[in-house]
Amino acid sequence: MEKECTHDCGSCGETCDERTGEKVDFSAKLNEHSKVKKVIGVLSGKGGVGKSIITAMLAVSMRRLDHHVAILDADITGPSIPKLFGLKEKAYANDLGIIPLATKTGIDVISINLLLDNETDPVIWRGPIIGGTVKAFWSDVVWKDIDFMFIDMPPGTGDVALTIFQSLPIDGIVVVTSPQELASMIVGKAVKMAQMMNIPIIGIIENMSYFKCPDNGKDYQIFGPSHIEDIASAYNLRVLAKIPIDPNLSSLSDLGLIELFKGDWLAKIPEVFEKL
Repeated sequence: MEKECTHDCGSCGETCDERTGEKVDFSAKLNEHSKVKKVIGVLSGKGGVGKSIITAMLAVSMRRLDHHVAILDADITGPSIPKLFGLKEKAYANDLGIIPLATKTGIDVISINLLLDNETDPVIWRGPIIGGTVKAFWSDVVWKDIDFMFIDMPPGTGDVALTIFQSLPIDGIVVVTSPQELASMIVGKAVKMAQMMNIPIIGIIENMSYFKCPDNGKDYQIFGPSHIEDIASAYNLRVLAKIPIDPNLSSLSDLGLIELFKGDWLAKIPEVFEKL
């Protein structure tokens, strides 16, 4: 724009994306050889709450019910999905598009770490390039007959989250938080962003909610008392699960064996997804 915008489009001859009453279509086109039925974003207000592990566990839970499942790792600068599933090969492309890698149980995965020469190479890109990469993961990858696609979104409410909400057909999001009051406060920002973008919120999951002592069977709130019920009440959300601190879960994640996790913490969630 050559002059300062007054937001009075009736008296302005400029052509811009901000013109009142004119909607710009940011949607990314799905690859013509792809078919994806439901898309679920997994979002957190801040990093360090275990969003990627929750994404992986949700995908594994749906795969165990014989659904064809995929994960689009949209956390471009901090990808961890390949590590959780022990994926070390590189994705490749053919005449149809980019072919995602399949995990041991058949979950299709695409991540920037599956395209880099070295998984420890940093991705030093600006926002528009990162956003373009996420859209390419949707448009250029061949997603065959996917029942549920989970998008591991980067933490926060920045460029990439906005790109995903505007460009991909999100059927709903799951918000991940932890018991700390700070994390609970910040998750409100993620919830409000989704509401402002008219993205349905499926529910909220509290990770690292407690630790069950193997010696006495008691639950200990390592990170302080839970605030998830307060958040759910404030925003009229459903509490989907409370995931404990589980050393075995951490070990499986480090070994790339997340598909072997045990626990019924997510048992009620597949029914919620299937009703979307």
